[in-house]
Amino acid sequence: MIKELIVVEGKNDAHAVRQALGEVDVIWTEGFGLTKEKLDYIAEMATRQGVIVFTDPDTAGEQIRKRIRAYVPQAKHTYLTRKVAMKQGDIGVENAALQDIRQAFAHIQQDQETIRDNFTMEDLLKAGLVGSKQASNYRLALGRKLGIGDTNAKQCLHRLNRFGISRELFFKAVEEVRNGECC
Repeated sequence: MIKELIVVEGKNDAHAVRQALGEVDVIWTEGFGLTKEKLDYIAEMATRQGVIVFTDPDTAGEQIRKRIRAYVPQAKHTYLTRKVAMKQGDIGVENAALQDIRQAFAHIQQDQETIRDNFTMEDLLKAGLVGSKQASNYRLALGRKLGIGDTNAKQCLHRLNRFGISRELFFKAVEEVRNGECC
């Protein structure tokens, strides 16, 4: 059972999360309507029970996530891919299948206090995550497998380092993705 407060963007997202996870504590930001009072509440809850940010995998969701990250750096994060959050041209948590939401919560990430440069662009190049015909598909599959979301090469590198993904886990996941053993 998840004990942390889950932060989503809208009421429909909260409903979908509760359907997938059961009786969990959820608050919605009302999109860009994220007020200082709500940020203060999220910060307070982060110290009491912890917080997990679960925004839509789009530009608006990333901007909201970035705002929360700046205000509540100890918040944890989990991601959906665009593919599973898309329905008839609309992207959002509320569109994801319940099993995809559950899968996202199996890969909760937390920013490390000190971002280490465990990975370089050279690592991504050697792994085929940049500079190859399959690079984009490999990054999408890797993002789902590691729970770091959809990324371009620069974001992938940043999230690998930000979340302190180990080199062992990374190379194991890359191998599984390249062998078609993905989510």
